[in-house]
Amino acid sequence: MRTYVFIDASNLFYGGRKSLGWSIDHEKLALYFKSKYEANKVYYFGGVEIHDFPFDYIKNETVPINDVSIYLVDFIEKNKYNLSDVIITLINRYLKRIRFYMKLEKFGYILVLKPVKTHVDGKGISQKKANCDVDMTLYLIRYKDDYDRALVLTGDGDFLSALKYLRDNNKEVLVLARSPRTAKEIKKFAGDKFLDFEFLREIIRMDE
Repeated sequence: MRTYVFIDASNLFYGGRKSLGWSIDHEKLALYFKSKYEANKVYYFGGVEIHDFPFDYIKNETVPINDVSIYLVDFIEKNKYNLSDVIITLINRYLKRIRFYMKLEKFGYILVLKPVKTHVDGKGISQKKANCDVDMTLYLIRYKDDYDRALVLTGDGDFLSALKYLRDNNKEVLVLARSPRTAKEIKKFAGDKFLDFEFLREIIRMDE
């Protein structure tokens, strides 16, 4: 059975180790998809800080992380005497995240990354967000004729319409998510096709 995996990273991995209580070994996770479901493709949807990198939203569906890495390293080198320690530390944090994404590519993940944007809410508080829901929905629908089974890693209720559409088009839909962070309507839709991410702990946990 042709299986595609779709990962909503912002929903599933929100809070990281602090939220989960354990760290995910993403190489083990990729191997799990292939051994358990014989996954043909694994898409990973998430956000990335790009500082002032000139990203073209029209030409690109995903952030070119190799180019951003080169740009940020070069930016620090050229401006190191004019940048504050705070800015340098911040950019190095961005680079650390980018290198994490580079590892994911080596593990076989297909990255669909959006630049993180800063918004100011009604209370004047800055919030950062990189909403990839539309992108993930697009990929779910666009490639529906290329797979028989979709393994969707999200608990976001906004995906319900897309998942119903897939099932109505004779696709098997499995939902793998963290139960406490999964919308009730998603659990109801998935039924016995809902898999609690927590049960993978001993399989995909990073060795301490």
